[in-house]
Amino acid sequence: MPLDIELKYGGSYKTIHIPNKADVTVLEPSAMPSVASIAEAIKIALASPVAGPPFDVHLRRLKPSSVAIAVPDETRPTPLKQILPPLLEALFANLPDLAPDAVTILIGGGLHPPLDPAAAELLIPAEISRGCRVFAHDAIHSELVDFGRTSRGTPLRVNARFSRSDYKIVVGQIDPHQFVGFTGGAKGAVIGCGGAETIEHNHSLMFDDNAQVGRLHGNPVREDLNEAGLMAGIDLALNCVLDPNKQVVQMLAGPPLEVLESGANTCARLYGVAIDDKFDIVVASCGGHPKDICLYQAQKGLNLASQALKGGGHILLLAASPQGVGDDIYFDYVSQFTTPEEVLNDFRKIGFKMGAHKAYLFGRTLARYNVAISSDLDPGILQKCHLRAADPSEIVSEWVNAFEVGPRVGVIPNANTTYFYTRDP
Repeated sequence: MPLDIELKYGGSYKTIHIPNKADVTVLEPSAMPSVASIAEAIKIALASPVAGPPFDVHLRRLKPSSVAIAVPDETRPTPLKQILPPLLEALFANLPDLAPDAVTILIGGGLHPPLDPAAAELLIPAEISRGCRVFAHDAIHSELVDFGRTSRGTPLRVNARFSRSDYKIVVGQIDPHQFVGFTGGAKGAVIGCGGAETIEHNHSLMFDDNAQVGRLHGNPVREDLNEAGLMAGIDLALNCVLDPNKQVVQMLAGPPLEVLESGANTCARLYGVAIDDKFDIVVASCGGHPKDICLYQAQKGLNLASQALKGGGHILLLAASPQGVGDDIYFDYVSQFTTPEEVLNDFRKIGFKMGAHKAYLFGRTLARYNVAISSDLDPGILQKCHLRAADPSEIVSEWVNAFEVGPRVGVIPNANTTYFYTRDP
């Protein structure tokens, strides 16, 4: 009898049948207890930050007349509806003279299309915004403040509504990231609310060999973000670490650098998985919605999952992608070429270009492995992206049965966040 594996796919699940000939290992994150109450965890984090003064002391000392809060868009599962009410309650309790319209909540999506009013209302309903002004950042059209350049040459331009506020808060989560090392800290403001040229130059540092998942120190992309956060004058980071079921396991507050360091340690213990040897076949789910909200986001899962795979091996990615490809620049660029190798050669010639870089990241994996994808996207669209559409059970059976001796199959339920390292002998 085949082994049935159920994996997240969009807002539901898909069952994949793996022939019993295969030697199957499920590669899962560690288990960690979730917090009993997000509101209580925030209260504790603000009262006992990882560094610096408590939130109430800091606010009363500075007495800001305006506050900006940068939050992620819908492509991140940060539980904003549970985080914002206790944060705003603490803010107004300590600044009773602060008018709600002096507080700006800025939805930072980087170069993602800015949310329209209806989508912004779904993300942050009026009943939790307490009269604060809610805006969606637009990396192309929003007014920006210029902070100069980082030591690595990144032109730092950040949304003016955020930059000109007296007190700046960034809310987000700490996750493994394929070339930033870990998300979190200043990233939600510097990238989420940054200008296009800021995002593009920072991300161009990904070509460095040290720009890799799980690495903070010596990673030029991450260190550039950290420096930019200091230049932009972010006062407070409120970051969470989520388990694969999107439950909060840690809530941290304090200066962005210290919050990032502490949260990354937790994240590494949660999502870093040791393996003795790489696999012949990998079956990976991005982790469901919103990790597989579009193909552009799903690429992260393909990249991380491939790190558990032998060179030339087979990899199946489950990525529902209800919002389609997710980026017109990426699709227009990748559609010009017939092979991943052509993409890699052209991208190296033209230099870094945001959006097109996703084709390069896909291409690095597609050139080294045999990739198939199960998605709601039209197979013709996937083909233009150099991706093969496949029925998950059929393709896995085909791959397994092609081996004379049963292959080693790694199953990754949360590919967008799980990363791998070889266990010491």
